[in-house]
Amino acid sequence: MTIEQALELRRGNRLVFTNGVFDVLHAGHVRYLREARQLGDLLIVGMNNDDSVRRLGKGPNRPINPLEDRMAVLSELRCVDAVVPFEEDTPEALISQLQPQVHVKGGDYRAEDLPETKTVGSYGGEVVILPLLDGRSSTNVLRRMGLE
Repeated sequence: MTIEQALELRRGNRLVFTNGVFDVLHAGHVRYLREARQLGDLLIVGMNNDDSVRRLGKGPNRPINPLEDRMAVLSELRCVDAVVPFEEDTPEALISQLQPQVHVKGGDYRAEDLPETKTVGSYGGEVVILPLLDGRSSTNVLRRMGLE
């Protein structure tokens, strides 16, 4: 989905935004996305492109799945209304364009440590931190598979 299409969806809706890699989808991701969607009328997910995933230092073999595949899988979840890729290391530029009322991150983050918190606050939005599902992560899945 393009940013223009996402902006069109936003009209008249309480927009919730989150972002991430979503490389190896697991139950923690699904619960997190479902809970994020419940905070508004529309959930748009910003997805790191492959180059930004490599810069994040997720590991030498990451992403496992290319951007197009990750977007296709996430787009099929009932709770996700749209997926928009971004190439920067953080989603600040995308957040500035979309101006979601709610920006959601997982419990492994603190709002005060996120670079995008200032951007969200600049237009009156809020940052919500949702708890993680214990023991669920892409890294753990890859370790069990012997790939990490």
